[in-house]
Amino acid sequence: MVGHLGTTPLAGLAIAGTLLASAFWLLNFLAYGTTARVARFHGVGRPVEARGLAGQALWLALGLGAVLIAIFLLAGRLMIDVMGGTGPVADEAWTYLWIGSLGAPLVLIALAGQGYLRGVGDMWTPLRVLLAANVLNAALEAVFIYGFGWGIAGSAASTVLAQGVAALWFLPTLTAGLRRPALAAMRPLIRIGGDLFVRTGALLIAFALATAILARQGAEVVAAHEVAFRSFIFLALALDALAIASQTLIGTNLGAGRARWARALARRAVGWSFVFGVLLTGALILGADLLPRIFTDDPAVIAQVGLMWPLFALMQPANAVVFALDGVLIGAGDTAYLKWAMLASVVLVFLPLAVATPILDWGIRGIWWALIALIAARLAFNATRFAGPRWSVVGG
Repeated sequence: MVGHLGTTPLAGLAIAGTLLASAFWLLNFLAYGTTARVARFHGVGRPVEARGLAGQALWLALGLGAVLIAIFLLAGRLMIDVMGGTGPVADEAWTYLWIGSLGAPLVLIALAGQGYLRGVGDMWTPLRVLLAANVLNAALEAVFIYGFGWGIAGSAASTVLAQGVAALWFLPTLTAGLRRPALAAMRPLIRIGGDLFVRTGALLIAFALATAILARQGAEVVAAHEVAFRSFIFLALALDALAIASQTLIGTNLGAGRARWARALARRAVGWSFVFGVLLTGALILGADLLPRIFTDDPAVIAQVGLMWPLFALMQPANAVVFALDGVLIGAGDTAYLKWAMLASVVLVFLPLAVATPILDWGIRGIWWALIALIAARLAFNATRFAGPRWSVVGG
């Protein structure tokens, strides 16, 4: 919807959306870490500890959410400037960023709630909550952007309201085992969270650098990257379905001492993920002319999208397998390995190619070749770890 307001709002959304998404992804350990730990407790038969961990995750969500609001309100303008936003594009980005930042605690509460429910094997409740919140978001977007004429501010406001609905829905789940904040109870979650924070942070630095480099090549180029990046995130979250299921099933089975079952489930998740990745590649190739026009009708933006769309399509099978292996290793609690593997992939593979892109004038295709190389490196690291026995540790 923002894309049809014009190239400038879409470019502003590219910058602000990258900053907000980066922050929320960095703190996604509230979902992934909680799922892994709760699944272990669930498998070993310790439900009281599982509920207590949910309460500690709520305290973390509230505290970290408040910190995020302060950071964005105080340093948001500087962040936009660092990301390459100038003039009208920077103004649009700031409008979206300061409004969107108010939803930070709400997003983190929802992540913690999802993490607990997934850990005990309840996938249905998060589906209902998030489906309802996103339907509401879409409806409010149309009313606020077009009905009230609020533009990009309406998009941000509608998103925050929908995030509030989701947070309120999850809140009773988290407060059932609520106790005062306790560092000892939080420590396992903080350990996993620290590993996943660094891992996700390295990945998001790569994405942010990609956006910053392309923002300096013109509004049409960064808007085209935003079309592909949003599509990438959408498909990543869809492919993440098997990874999330793997977190729950692997954690539960290892907690219960069933290492052989855990390995069998992991192989099946990887196999199906590859199949889905191949199907997505076919769908993206067939929809190459149609899908980008959902986001924009600007010929210059569409031309730039056309330069990198085949690369985006062909990376999906590798993407899918990487996400599945991430889910397996997170479910097993092998997050320290994931941290170092991601750092190596970003520093040794992605950064040299990304930095070379503007120097050698490779344009948008150069950035997406760098992203493909990043995915390939992660695939090699994860597959090597999965082939060995060190991740499948059993017990609580």
